[in-house]
Amino acid sequence: MKIITTPDPRLRTPSKKVNHITDETREIVDAMVKSSLDWEKKHPYELSAAMAAPQLGINKRVIIIRDDMENKDNVSFTALIDPEVIKTEGKTNLDYEGCLSVPKIYGMVPRPDKARIKAKLLDGNEVRIKATGQLARTLLHEIDHLEGVLFIDHIKDKKDAWFELNEKGDIVPIDYDTCVKNNKELFPDED
Repeated sequence: MKIITTPDPRLRTPSKKVNHITDETREIVDAMVKSSLDWEKKHPYELSAAMAAPQLGINKRVIIIRDDMENKDNVSFTALIDPEVIKTEGKTNLDYEGCLSVPKIYGMVPRPDKARIKAKLLDGNEVRIKATGQLARTLLHEIDHLEGVLFIDHIKDKKDAWFELNEKGDIVPIDYDTCVKNNKELFPDED
């Protein structure tokens, strides 16, 4: 399956709860893992840390998250079904975020450094996750997808907040006007 990108309206549509895990749910997860790893092979400087079902045009509350976000050789993911944010807390930190569905752009996104998440695993068991740091950020990013929210929606600062990946794999600053000019589909309201 192909990863959809902005401005596809399916990325802006809130997802429906799964409720009952079926073979179809497992097939969705398998397709997400395969698509995530296929994308990564084509992007040698980037890691596919996670994905939400809407990124494949599937309107279901399913996310996958890589078991080891530091090791590209570890290709195992955990699926979370119907994940919910129970609580966020702690200091709000700015850090880089990118997205498989928002090609070429990175941004400095404010997120709380702690999150409590409730979800079901593929076996149907409910889990509660106390996440901090990068794990909290990644989970919140993916759960946003289930609500039709993209990371760019959280960036309020037009200056010093936008970046792109250069040909060497470095994240380098890009001014807002250039970002808008090169990505008109992301900023339809900008002149």
